[in-house]
Amino acid sequence: QVQLVESGGELVQAGGSLRLSCAASGRTDTIYTMGWFRQAPGQEREFVAAATWSGTRQAYANSMKDRFTMSKDNAKNAVYLQMNSLKPEDTAVYYCAAHMVGPNIPVSETRYDYWGQGTQVIVSS
Repeated sequence: QVQLVESGGELVQAGGSLRLSCAASGRTDTIYTMGWFRQAPGQEREFVAAATWSGTRQAYANSMKDRFTMSKDNAKNAVYLQMNSLKPEDTAVYYCAAHMVGPNIPVSETRYDYWGQGTQVIVSS
């Protein structure tokens, strides 16, 4: 079992930055990939970014790869999503998720096994 807890979401003005955190606990040694997804009101959940737990590979949604960056703190078993140049359309609940089996980095939410509760990001215009 893996437990994930996100934090860092808040109200921010367009053009601003936020860093979301995801703290992992439990059997973190079994995690292969950590991913970030988001869900805007009335929309389906979409892939944002993912990285292998080892940190050797990353993947980003094309629309976000120039503004968002994932990183990891091994000592804290935490992953982060740095979001810059935020736009109102980035408003969503952001979720982190864990995928347990390699070797690919999945972009489909159905491939992820554990999810956090989400953190709300609101970008005002």
